[in-house]
Amino acid sequence: MGLNEWLDAWCCCCCRGRCLGDAALPEKEPLVSNNSPYTSFGATQAWDEEKNLWSAPHDISHTEADDDRILYNLIVVRERLDKDSEEWQRLNYDIYSLRQMRREVRNRWKGILEDLGFQKEADTLLSVTKRSIVSDSQNMSKACEILLKLSEETTIFPINWELSERYLFVVDRLIALDAAEEFFRIASITYPKRISAAKDEDNLKMVHCNSSLS
Repeated sequence: MGLNEWLDAWCCCCCRGRCLGDAALPEKEPLVSNNSPYTSFGATQAWDEEKNLWSAPHDISHTEADDDRILYNLIVVRERLDKDSEEWQRLNYDIYSLRQMRREVRNRWKGILEDLGFQKEADTLLSVTKRSIVSDSQNMSKACEILLKLSEETTIFPINWELSERYLFVVDRLIALDAAEEFFRIASITYPKRISAAKDEDNLKMVHCNSSLS
């Protein structure tokens, strides 16, 4: 599914009230439970947050989005293996890499939010859970447009990154704060679209041509 088709489908769901109807639902359970006795003291809070960095926050199965499904399957297979095996080590590295990519994207967004002056509010603006709702369903068309522009005109998302439903919630919040356009402006400067090698080569040829004529 292309970016435009994905955004169109998602926005249609929102217009039907999917997001607004989830406000009273409890927080989604993490994919991997943690029974540590220190949980109640907050020792595992940060780790639990990492486990819940889902692309589609309202997906109870954790498998609607491609990267969520891949991560889910990797964890399921890893849990069946001996930790001393090479296969376990390989899968563990793949799982870490996927989660690290998500953390990196989140950090990029957080950095721009802080540049906008939301130092204290950045974590709250980026927090998306099953209870999250859109501030105004009429904003979703604009939120979809801005998210698509961020994907196509900046490198705030890695190459081949599957657009995340959670960042539509973040853009919606920025629209409500009248900060979405400024966020895009800073993202364009901080993470400009890379010039292709072919274009670089064309420019180099042009320089050589001009040098020959002069």
